[in-house]
Formats: sequence, structure tokens, C-alpha cells
Amino acid sequence: MNDRKHFYPLACFKGKTDRLSNGILFVQISPLATILLICILEELNPKRHLMTKISVVLVDDHALIRESWSQLLKMLRQFEIVGDTGDSQEAIEIVRNTRPDIVFLDINIKPRDGFETIKELLEISPKSKVIALSMYTLPAYAKKMIGLGARGYITKNSSVEEILEAIGVIIKGEVYVCREILDISAESPNDKNQRAPNLNLLSEREVKVLQYVKQGMSSREISEVLNISYRTVEVHRHKILKKLNLKNTPSLINYLNFSSTDI
Repeated sequence: MNDRKHFYPLACFKGKTDRLSNGILFVQISPLATILLICILEELNPKRHLMTKISVVLVDDHALIRESWSQLLKMLRQFEIVGDTGDSQEAIEIVRNTRPDIVFLDINIKPRDGFETIKELLEISPKSKVIALSMYTLPAYAKKMIGLGARGYITKNSSVEEILEAIGVIIKGEVYVCREILDISAESPNDKNQRAPNLNLLSEREVKVLQYVKQGMSSREISEVLNISYRTVEVHRHKILKKLNLKNTPSLINYLNFSSTDI
């Protein structure tokens, strides 16, 4: 018999006291405390060794992110990390060999990006549920990945609580898009109270800059291609946003990807 005991720091469970009802004190606790509480409950569950674990593969080009998420999910014993990699080709082989329940897939993975990689992953393991992961808060990217078969889309700004929520939603067979993306989508130029963007208002040089922005080039790269200063490119980009009545670059990229107008 295993007499090993588990001790968890009381500080993790500090939270806001809600109310006292029927002798029970309700306390609002942090996501970390929630995870630790689940761990404790699992230790007390006599049937925990009979529970089917959810297999997970982590595909991200940043080793620190893979390690952090791996440690997070390992704390919840219903998850099993069956592979992790920062290479898209290796990811395909891992999925081929493990057929995981969930794949976290960074859309910026190399040598083939997430948009290409997801197609082969789902051909190899169609029952795997892919959650797209990105540093970009672009609704167009989320729409494209969902269209390619992803069951979820979260950003690297997503909280622990939201990551766990996303997993719960897609395990039930539903689709999850993080709140950050939904908030930006709500500010899209399709809003009836906003003036629709008019590309005819742009100068020839501004159109050229816009074409390079659509290709994903930075202001520094655009300045080198057009042989103009970085500052000049930034001025052009500011004028483009103003003329098209858009708030920021993510809104601009969102418009370019959804617009049927060719540039």
C-alpha cells in the first residue's frame, strides 16, 4: 500500500469568499488552485487507475511553450503527453505512430506551416482533434484553420483557464475559438455603423505597401523591397488604416483575407 502523502501550499487556495450557506463556505479560487484541487480529488479517487487518459501531442516551434504546456497537462492526470516537437515533419510521424486524441498545432511551425501540416495530420489520424495555436490574433487565420478541420483556435495569450475550457469543449465534439479572436471579429468592418473600406481612396504607393502587408511582410522588409525608409513605410501604413477606417493591423489583415476585392 502506498502511504505517500501529498502536501499542497495553502497560499494556492486563497481566494474571494463568496457566501456561507448550510454550513458550507464557498470560495472563488484561481485556475492554478483549481488544477491542484483536481489533482487532490484524483488522488482520492479509488478508480483513478482505470480512467482512460486523453492522449496529447504538442507541436510548437518554441521549446519553452511545449515544456510549459506539458507540465500543465501532466498536473491533470487524465492527460497523457505522447509526443512533442518543434518540427512539422516530425509531428506527422509522431501522429502517425500515436494517433492522439488531441494535437496542439502551432500555425507557424516549420518547415511546413500549420495550414499545410493539418491536412496531412487529419489524413493520417482523422479522429484526432486539432487545436490551432498562434501568436497572431487574426480572425482570418482562425476561420482558415477551422475550415481545414481544426476543432479549436487559441492564441499564445490564452489563459490556463481558457486552454482547459477549449479542451473540454472540443472533447464534447464542439468547436472552440478563443475570446480574443471573437472580440476582434466583433470589431470587423462589417459592422453596420462603420463605413466600409474603400480601396479607391489609396494612392498607388499605398496599394503597393498594402500588397506586401497582405503577404505578411514587416515594415522593415517592405522598406528594403521598395527602397524607402522604415519611417516612410510606417507613415503609409498609418494612412492606409485611416483611409480604410480600420483600427489596427489585425483588423486590416482580417479585412484583406475576407474581402473579395483583389489588390
